[in-house]
Amino acid sequence: TYKSAITGLNLGGGKAVIIGDAKTEKTPELMLRFGEFVNSLSGKYITAEDVGMTTADMDLVRTVTPYVTGISEEKGGAGNPSPITAYGVFMGMKAAAKYKFGNDDLENRVIYVEGIGNVGEALVEHLSNEGATIYISDLNQERLEEVRDKYHVNIYGGDNIHAEEMDIYAPCALGATINDSTLPLLKAKVIAGAANNQLADENVHGRRLRELGIVYAPDFLINAGGIINVYAELENYGRQEIIRKTENIYNTTLEILSTAETRNITTHQAAFDIAQSRIDARKKGK
Repeated sequence: TYKSAITGLNLGGGKAVIIGDAKTEKTPELMLRFGEFVNSLSGKYITAEDVGMTTADMDLVRTVTPYVTGISEEKGGAGNPSPITAYGVFMGMKAAAKYKFGNDDLENRVIYVEGIGNVGEALVEHLSNEGATIYISDLNQERLEEVRDKYHVNIYGGDNIHAEEMDIYAPCALGATINDSTLPLLKAKVIAGAANNQLADENVHGRRLRELGIVYAPDFLINAGGIINVYAELENYGRQEIIRKTENIYNTTLEILSTAETRNITTHQAAFDIAQSRIDARKKGK
């Protein structure tokens, strides 16, 4: 809900989870049954592609329910949301860099990207085009080598990525990577990544980051490109509007960072307050 509100989308929030290994247990029959369940909710929930799912999966779900987004462009949808998600993270990262360093040029900035899935790789491509010095980390060694060879980046071979000297840390895998154990080791000056729930405790760890002078770009803002992409299918707007809304993440990030400093609050709280104000205004019909 807050991810939608912070980017000006008139949506609530929800997530469906299918327990199992997508690599070994996902079948067409399972996806169809899932689609039938979504359909039984009569539009109260609209599903979309996320971790472990593909555009092809959404196309299959679409055969049994209209309440699905993230379907292929060939089927009339907005396509894979991962590239737009990555672009939003890139915009938020540049805004955070501008706030911290005085300019948003990422050339020669040392950036560690943790998690090289679809979004992580797309982010690496943007950073590579900017001329950043990139280190990548992932559990899948084959995937690491593939991305290294494709973009000529460095594979991180150490034991503790958080303790490395860097300008920007981009968590793009699991959440809660900023926690009681990792935060004291952290040497990054900026945190801006695609993962959800990056702070194990938004209040405690958000305040500590502020005390340390580490700029944190709130995850639910800068990773909102994906929901912007799928929202396009509901509102029938085109690629140009998707890009415009996603690029506005840059301005919103700067607004939130400035608000947090002015009010002496965490960036997460500043983002939360702006999102809540938009929700309240919507309820009042403004």
